[in-house]
Amino acid sequence: MANFEELARAHTDLDGQAVQHLQRLVVSWSLLADLCFADLLLFAPLADGDGERFIILGQIRPTTSQTLYREDQVGRVIDQLERPVVARAWQLGQIIDGELSINRGERARVQCIPVRRKDALVGILARESAPSVGRRPGELERVYVEIFDRFARMITTGEFPFSIDEVASEEAPRVGDGVLLLDSTARIEYASPNAISALHRMGMHSNAEGARLMELGLDEAPVKAAFATGLPAIEDVDQGGITLLVRCIPLLDHGKPTGAAVIVRDVTDLRSRDRLLLSKEATIREVHHRVKNNLQTISSLLRIQGRRMDNAEAKVAVEESVRRIRSIALVHETLSRAAGEELEFDEILHQLTRMAEEGLVMPDRAVRFTVDGDAGELRAEVATPLALVVSELLQNA
Repeated sequence: MANFEELARAHTDLDGQAVQHLQRLVVSWSLLADLCFADLLLFAPLADGDGERFIILGQIRPTTSQTLYREDQVGRVIDQLERPVVARAWQLGQIIDGELSINRGERARVQCIPVRRKDALVGILARESAPSVGRRPGELERVYVEIFDRFARMITTGEFPFSIDEVASEEAPRVGDGVLLLDSTARIEYASPNAISALHRMGMHSNAEGARLMELGLDEAPVKAAFATGLPAIEDVDQGGITLLVRCIPLLDHGKPTGAAVIVRDVTDLRSRDRLLLSKEATIREVHHRVKNNLQTISSLLRIQGRRMDNAEAKVAVEESVRRIRSIALVHETLSRAAGEELEFDEILHQLTRMAEEGLVMPDRAVRFTVDGDAGELRAEVATPLALVVSELLQNA
């Protein structure tokens, strides 16, 4: 299947900047789907559709609710008869609510949100969910949907997605981890149960609502940064042996922050594993460094012993051993500087050729080796024997 950019360029008249704007929306919309408890579909008008035919460029299912779609909808082409609410939202440039007929005559609720970049309409974001029958939404659901509605208004004015590229990360906080809703003065309007639990683990047991993060003993740096720049901020906050990853997303109204959605995640175990991994990598690099030093010591001792020998064959054998040991030492020296267990073999090749040139002293002319091409990255168990092979080839060429 074609990727997002290929679909947009093949089927729409959207320019490069419009496509990038929609891509930024897709990167960050898992948050939106979870906040509104609904499937999200991104529609763009076909190049020859006269605003009546659309292609689905993206789709995401919520993790906080059931999905309406078991099958992937991306790449489907629809017309205004199939999705009249989408066509109407495109024509009017306004948020339109309606209904949609799904499987076996069932009805689904639809909200279509115009997506603008600056003043240009570039797509329609459709929120689609099954109607809730016989059940009133709780406080958490009402607050989450309210936050989504504020994001929807930002989408219609071109203020969301933000102008910076957000990097999707496996450890990035999600709605289910915990949400704090801040007002325009950065005071907590609402704290989800999971957010309260995260604060309790950090030793904060006072009532969160109405308080500032600073009053709870939590660093306000990401909140201050988000309010000052109008852009999301993310930061680790450590306290009492607990590490929270805090992501603050400003809620804007015509460029002015009117509040923020703060998503928190307890990443204590993740950070502990990261520290263990760094310690392990440092230990491995130190081992390679010591092995290199030991091999160089052995090489030097053999070279000294070789100078004391009178037998020509014995001298040649010792020199070959020295060369092989130095080749292995080169691999360990490179690994001691590498971040992982793979290394750039080109670096070893250049050092091997330089070592061979120094050992081949000819009275009539100098010997030079040239390395062409790219050997790429190799693991240590491959690089070590390959270095020995290259060393032998250079010496016997």
